[in-house]
Amino acid sequence: MSDYMSLPPDLPVPEDDGAADHLPGTAVPPLALETTDGKTVRLDALGTGRTVLYVYPLTGRPGTDLPRGWDAIPGARGCTPEACGFRDHHQELLSAGAARVFGLSSQDTGYQREVVDRLRLPFRMLSDPERSLAQELDLPTFEVEGTTLYTRLTLIIRDARIEHAFYPVFPPDEHAGQVLTWLRDNPR
Repeated sequence: MSDYMSLPPDLPVPEDDGAADHLPGTAVPPLALETTDGKTVRLDALGTGRTVLYVYPLTGRPGTDLPRGWDAIPGARGCTPEACGFRDHHQELLSAGAARVFGLSSQDTGYQREVVDRLRLPFRMLSDPERSLAQELDLPTFEVEGTTLYTRLTLIIRDARIEHAFYPVFPPDEHAGQVLTWLRDNPR
């Protein structure tokens, strides 16, 4: 399927395997990650307020094939619709108490910059090609075609600690709305 904005009707639902149960209350590591605007962000020094950090496997690009069997991997498909959801709900997320929103994947900064431009994202993306955050926090990953990718999840970070983890994330195209509901239901 080459239409990255739509999801197949038979998309497999990821199951909660407990791989994120340990995250709430965990301190965020002092990692500095490059952003799509050429700066770096230290995850342990995000500033006051809540940060929404949605982590995802990879964003498809027009004219580039996704890995073989991508649609059959539970939780893999849907990165572009998820990013667009965070774009479309960005102002509402800020109004509901998020001080900032970031997307993060293992794709390099140049790749991420193209995604920000093409999808007109109003927030910066973080690149973690070494999957350092996964190593530091024991985040779930999966392998496809010899490449290790992040498993989709979202962290709410406050005062350098993970306040809440959304895992598994499904459906990805509705996830920003789920985060928005959580922020509204859990005011600061």
